Formats: sequence, structure tokens, C-alpha cells
Amino acid sequence: MNVCLYSAGGKRWDKRWTMTERGRSALQRSASDWRLGPSRMAWNGSAVTVDIDEVGMPIPQRVLGSVVLHPQALCNFVTPLDAAGHHHWGPIAPCARIEVNLHQPRLRWSGNAYMDSNQGSEPIAQAFNEWDWSRAQLADGSTAVIYDVRPSLGPDRVIAQRFAPDGSHSAFTAPPRQAMPRSGWGIQRTLRSDVGQAPLVLQGLEDTPFYARALVQAGMLGETVTAMHETLNVPRLSSVPVQLMLPWRMPRRG
Repeated sequence: MNVCLYSAGGKRWDKRWTMTERGRSALQRSASDWRLGPSRMAWNGSAVTVDIDEVGMPIPQRVLGSVVLHPQALCNFVTPLDAAGHHHWGPIAPCARIEVNLHQPRLRWSGNAYMDSNQGSEPIAQAFNEWDWSRAQLADGSTAVIYDVRPSLGPDRVIAQRFAPDGSHSAFTAPPRQAMPRSGWGIQRTLRSDVGQAPLVLQGLEDTPFYARALVQAGMLGETVTAMHETLNVPRLSSVPVQLMLPWRMPRRG
């Protein structure tokens, strides 16, 4: 159960991050309920409830509470990310509302939300070199998503879709790729933003040797938007030093 909490000001001591890997015996699932160790996700036909009971790493900090996501509509859009069709992405609830009620730390808020799914039948290192991904809410309540994928072999693949609150979707032409400042670990980042509007990093959220996440300001479909942006560098993820570091952030339990 991966949980990331960030303070509004980006203060590192307010950040909590959990992702404990657990064995098969810790997993239980049914058509509407998914449990992994002490945490669970459940669907009641109209909302997803996530009950969280985790401990963050590398500094042990409890994360306890619940998150309830209310989709405005469910979406059935799914597309391959690679030419061979071994990896797929699709939003489940691209336009949604969320209610967060945490006991540890004591936090409550509500706002806009987004839920999607990634799945693959092989390790990502076999298909990809890197990708940039961005998601932004537009003025009419729709959500624009751009997947800018650079595969290990073959041409780049760019997926640009606009998802309406009623669950419908339509493709749009992605704006040109523009450079962003390198991350603290030196990852080269790009974002597709309208011509004449260079992306601006508003707040760095994750900065690791292989992955960076940030809130950015950009131009999308003629609007100035605040977008969630991520960059994944797959060769760095697969490198020996990073693999040796991962257990400090991703402990394993039976």
C-alpha cells in the first residue's frame, strides 16, 4: 500500500511515505474487497474506501486513517503503453472527489481526485527507457492526461486523452515537448506544454535517483493549468545501486 503525504510548503519533515512489500499470504481479495496486511480497499457500488494502517520508512512513522473516493463516473478507456501490448494504462475514475480522514498524522481535507490503473505482464525494464506523465484538471471539470513514453526499442509513443465528468473521453493533439529543470538527482525532465508557455515547477514532491514527481504550471488545451507531473528513468531504477537502496524505502514482510 503506497501512501505519500506532503505538506503544502514542501517541508521534508512533514512528509510521510509508505510502501511495504508483503507476501502472498498477506493478500485477500474478492470482487469488491482487497486486503493487504492491515490495510484494505473496498468498493460499495458508488465509492472506493481505502483503510490505511501502515508504517512509513526509512523513519518509522505511522499512517492510519481512511480515504474515500467518489467517482463522478467510471471510465472504460484502456490503451497499451508499448508496441507489443504487454503494458496497459487506463483511468478508472479520472474525475472524482475525495475525502481524507487520517488519525496519524491528524489530517482532514477534501477535494478533487483521480484514480487510474497500470498493469503489465513483464518487468517495465524490458519495454521502456523512460516516460513523462502529466494530469491536469481543466476549467470545465474534465481531466487531461498525457503519457509521453520513450520505449527501449522503436519510436516514441504519446497518448493524450481528455476525460469528461460523465466518463466519456476523446483524444487531443499533445503540445510540443518542453524541457524542465533537472531534478535534484539530475534526472532530465520534460513536459508537453502549449507553445509560448514554458512549464514552471511549483513544488517538488518526490526526488529520487530514478523518479521525480512535482506540481507544475503549464499550458494545456489553451488553458493555464496546475498539473501533477512525474518522470521515470527506467535504467536508473534497474541499476545495482538503486536496487540495493530500495529495501530501505520498501521493506518486505511475510
